Amino acid sequence: MKKYNLSEIMHKAWKLYRKGVAAFGECLHRAWNSAKAEPINAQRIEKAQQTAGVAEPVNTWAGWKAAGYEVLHGTQALFQVVLIHSSKGDGKTYRASFFGASQVKPLNA
Repeated sequence: MKKYNLSEIMHKAWKLYRKGVAAFGECLHRAWNSAKAEPINAQRIEKAQQTAGVAEPVNTWAGWKAAGYEVLHGTQALFQVVLIHSSKGDGKTYRASFFGASQVKPLNA
């Protein structure tokens, strides 16, 4: 049986609801879909990273920006992965590009 962090799911549902995304029931549905998609997405990223032979830490462009880094201009993604876009609650997929730690610099630099 899978274990989910129910507190985190409810927190995400309330966050979506307060943003005015949808009715609370729909927000709760999206939060559950997100929790279910996390391990699948993590597994897909890990498999693609191993296939590409990348050993350094990787993240998406938005992920690096949220962490306080900027992807260097003109760099190519190390690999791409098809992930489940769970925030819309419909199970659609999208292609995410991942960049390595060697391809970023701190935002203040």
